[in-house]
Amino acid sequence: MKTRQQIKSIKTSHGYVHFPAFFPDATCGFVKSVSSADLKNAGVDGVVVNIYHLLKNNLVDKIARKGGIHRYMNFNKPVISDSGGFQVMSLIHRHPELGKIEDEKITFMLDGKKVVLTPETCIQLQLKIKSDIVMCLDDCTEASISQQEQKKSVERTISWAKRCKQEFERLTKNKRHAKGMKKPLIFAIVQGGENRTLRKHCAKELLKIGFDGYSFGGWPVKKGRLLSRTLKYVSSLIPEGKPRYAMGIGKPQDIIDAVKFGYDMFDCVIPTRDARHKRLFVCKGKNKNKIISINIRKKYFNMKADCDCHFCRNYSFKDLHAYFRNDRRKAERLATIHNLRLYSRMMERLREKRKRGKRG
Repeated sequence: MKTRQQIKSIKTSHGYVHFPAFFPDATCGFVKSVSSADLKNAGVDGVVVNIYHLLKNNLVDKIARKGGIHRYMNFNKPVISDSGGFQVMSLIHRHPELGKIEDEKITFMLDGKKVVLTPETCIQLQLKIKSDIVMCLDDCTEASISQQEQKKSVERTISWAKRCKQEFERLTKNKRHAKGMKKPLIFAIVQGGENRTLRKHCAKELLKIGFDGYSFGGWPVKKGRLLSRTLKYVSSLIPEGKPRYAMGIGKPQDIIDAVKFGYDMFDCVIPTRDARHKRLFVCKGKNKNKIISINIRKKYFNMKADCDCHFCRNYSFKDLHAYFRNDRRKAERLATIHNLRLYSRMMERLREKRKRGKRG
């Protein structure tokens, strides 16, 4: 793959996103177990909310009445709003009885409740909550589905991206990117599974439409392993100067590898979900350059995490073990703070490497 000039940052209405950047999932407008102050103190780059879950839980209007997602969360850093395309895969592709995918719309059926998304409503809802980066609605797939289904997914994704861009331009035509950054950014998502012809076709058509950034779409792992060759190939299809967003990649080593492939942005539930399940990430090795996860057990009670987070400065792993038994809420908060801070420090190191001209 040809080496490209790596971009250092992008500007949003709520500050710069310096690359590489990791966004923890705040699916319904909050990160489980922690406060917005905890997020700020952990040094997170921003968060991702999910428009499908906000719509399903009747939160969109509530957030709008508060003045937008930043005021709702009391959080003044960049917010990405995911379109709900991932739920097309996790719900409908895997469980067809939970909904229907049509060329014009997606209909979700959960607990007797119907949730309908079109490309137009998807953009309307994201702009309504005033997110900084809005995502096009896409037909997200797993790499294992048939090539015929992958082709349908790509054609839908391209068609929906056109409609998303048209609706975005219609609703933001009187706003601007320049001074004040009132106009949000819009990203498209490249689908196609492991088929290079489909990935190339999808990327080519999306580039013709024109977006502020481009994302790797679809499930990024197969049988537990990162789809490295496909990730590299998709990265090569996106021109210099445009952010590359590797959606759903969250294991530390996978992020480090994807940065080498040219990706700039990442999001995942892993650091926060694992924290709630007693799994902490720690640095290991002679130069503390390897990150592993451990499950809080007696054998780790005397271990030092080499971390400057609130938990590590004030508590021990032995303390955390006791809290998980006696004060679960406090334990989950402390563990989440630690994992988020470790990820923030990892991204800080990767940014420093990028400044020095290294790829990862």
